[in-house]
Amino acid sequence: MKTRTLTLTAAAAVFFSLAGLSAKETSWKKIETFTTAKDTELRLSAGESLAFEPFGQPLETDGFILLDTSASFQTFVGVGAAITDSSAETFAKLPESVQEEFLKAYFDRKEGIGYNLLRTHIASCDFSSSMYDYVEEGDASLASFDVSLDERYRIPMIKRAIEAAGGELPLYASPWSPPAWMKDNGNRLRGGKLLPEFRDSWARHYVRFIEEYEKRGMPIWGLTVQNEPMAVQTWESCVWTAEEERDFVRDHLGPTLEEAGMSDKKLIVWDHNRDQIYQRATTILGDAEAAKYVWGVGFHWYEPWTGGDMQFYNLRQVAESYPDFKLVFTEGCAERFDADRWDAWELGERYGHSMVNDFKAGTVAWTDWNILLNERGGPNHVGNYCFAPVHANTKDGELVYTNSYYYIGHFSKFIEPGAKRIASSSSRDQIREVAFQNPNGEIVLVVLNKTELAVDYRVMIDGLAAESSILPRAINTYILKN
Repeated sequence: MKTRTLTLTAAAAVFFSLAGLSAKETSWKKIETFTTAKDTELRLSAGESLAFEPFGQPLETDGFILLDTSASFQTFVGVGAAITDSSAETFAKLPESVQEEFLKAYFDRKEGIGYNLLRTHIASCDFSSSMYDYVEEGDASLASFDVSLDERYRIPMIKRAIEAAGGELPLYASPWSPPAWMKDNGNRLRGGKLLPEFRDSWARHYVRFIEEYEKRGMPIWGLTVQNEPMAVQTWESCVWTAEEERDFVRDHLGPTLEEAGMSDKKLIVWDHNRDQIYQRATTILGDAEAAKYVWGVGFHWYEPWTGGDMQFYNLRQVAESYPDFKLVFTEGCAERFDADRWDAWELGERYGHSMVNDFKAGTVAWTDWNILLNERGGPNHVGNYCFAPVHANTKDGELVYTNSYYYIGHFSKFIEPGAKRIASSSSRDQIREVAFQNPNGEIVLVVLNKTELAVDYRVMIDGLAAESSILPRAINTYILKN
């Protein structure tokens, strides 16, 4: 298709007038397209540029996606993933040239998918080769606090990622469990609760982690209070009710961060699934003394018993009820690793579906789980093997890029920090969409088709339209240039 450039002329203004539309001054010239599609070789592949034409009232038989820059919503923070012990140990086993390929694939905006956000864990999690703490047993003063175990694999990888991203990369951290002796079950695993007498000591533990990482050249952007606080897991876990988390933030963690001069750290509560997010938000954010320390509410996607898309409405309810607080997707992955399912298309579609709907509901940042895993979906000290967007065969030093990597890239590569989500509306149930306007004025529109049929439609804005379509089981990204 030959690219055509259109500017509004007096004739076009007359056209809009006759069509009953207001003639907006517009400078939209073309649309660049990128596609990933099932049963094709297309993987974030550039397509032909689309041309705009004046267009009036669509018919009911017309499929279209309408964009409206006059209505804007949340400000985009970023997309990224977690560097875990498992990711870092796997990374360390790769040849230097493959490590460079990996870093470029994730953090280079031109040749990769431009990640600009990282998560990591405080002490061990399930995606560690072994269980460990930073302090010796019984040391409530934290005099023995030591992160030297992280210096073998995790800290070097985080530093390489920061360098690959250009020297700045927001990093936030989450604890999976306090030390066993601080808990009522005497175990880092299988839930349990923090004993009341250690609340102040545990609050200082976050500060000590921040101090040690920042001393080593890794600024900490934010914290979550607890990973999955309502899950009793076979791995590191700790249970907090909404009231317990509220009181800990209000009376211990918030004041401790403030006293340490760390009130600028983005404190994120909940950090669990969408199903209970509104209940958690009302309890914590409804308390003004707790809420003053909170920046956002984090969530995961592990809700197998709910089904459908209703849980996205819970996100929207939080965004509407508490507009001063941010929604952050803090973790998601395809569980139950199976090497025979590398190419399962639903792996990527799950990411696309979640990201479109999470952003449409008001989410500002989206963080995948492990950025890299080995050929078994680990290492993992409790056998909880999972998929990552990229796996490494540590025997031959090769990388395997799953469909998830490309689906995530349709967002992370093109939407820039500071972008504003704008209004977008689809006239067809078969497709889902979300749109952002970057700081430079360009619009990024992402369209998802999970059906087995191709869908034709027009991209419409300011009285202009460009004809397009999406292949079956595909995701398209459009960049509207002005």
